[in-house]
Amino acid sequence: METNIDSPKYQGQRNQMVSKLESLGINDKNVLIALNNVPRHLFMDPGLISHSYKNNAYPIESGQTISQPYTVAFQTQLIKCKQGDKVLEIGTGSGYQTAILSYLGFDVFTIERDVTLFKKSSLIFKNLSIKIKMNLFADGHLGIKDSAPFDGIIVTAAAKEIPKNLMNQLRVGGRMVIPIGEEDQTMYRFTRIDKSKFKKEEFGQFKFVPMVKGK
Repeated sequence: METNIDSPKYQGQRNQMVSKLESLGINDKNVLIALNNVPRHLFMDPGLISHSYKNNAYPIESGQTISQPYTVAFQTQLIKCKQGDKVLEIGTGSGYQTAILSYLGFDVFTIERDVTLFKKSSLIFKNLSIKIKMNLFADGHLGIKDSAPFDGIIVTAAAKEIPKNLMNQLRVGGRMVIPIGEEDQTMYRFTRIDKSKFKKEEFGQFKFVPMVKGK
């Protein structure tokens, strides 16, 4: 990742952001290191760059949002993946969550249904030399069957119900982290126990844009 687009000012703000995340309960050191090194300001709307390292979600193009750093860290921590694992992200959006996953050394497969966001994030990945295994313009509900099974799946939009296609693309022992609900959503982690059995865990209330079918 290039360094001439960063600055000591932003690095200092990231240090403060990471300290805030630690105080909120983020305790995976690798995740904290990733958030301390990936320049969130490069994924923000230009008019909002001064807010880059505040722990808030902000609007991006196409009526979508860049998730708050806590949410990015929380979801990344929950999938409990390690370097070299195959991770599928549903909803590339700004590309910030994707960049965090890539920094952690995961083989990242990411899907975006909005063509404007897909083109913009693809350009950012290229300009920052962010390594992505597969970057698709497609319907996230379908996953990537030909590349399954995955060690981890992160869904960055709220599903109305459990997406069966994605569940079936987890390897045994793999984990999917997904917010489910319409107004307010509950964060769930599903761990695949065997071919037809999954363990379900709840992790509190969050607010996401809806997961929409089609592209």
